[in-house]
Amino acid sequence: MSDELENRIRVFRAERRISQAELADGIGVSRKTISTIEVGRFIPSTVVALKIARYFNVPVEEIFSLSD
Repeated sequence: MSDELENRIRVFRAERRISQAELADGIGVSRKTISTIEVGRFIPSTVVALKIARYFNVPVEEIFSLSD
C-alpha cells in the first residue's frame, strides 16, 4: 500500500490570507512544522491534524486525504 497523505493547508491559508507563522501560533506548533506538513515531508500527529481542522473550522477530511 503506497498511499500518501495529501493536504490542502496552503489552499486554506491562502483563501484566508494567513501566514504559516499565524497558523503555527494559532495551534501551538512551530512555523517549520507547518511548512514541513504542507510540503509532505512530515506527517502530522492526529492531534495536530485535528487542531489544524479546528483552526479552519472544517472537518479534518477537507484538509487531509489519502492519495491512491
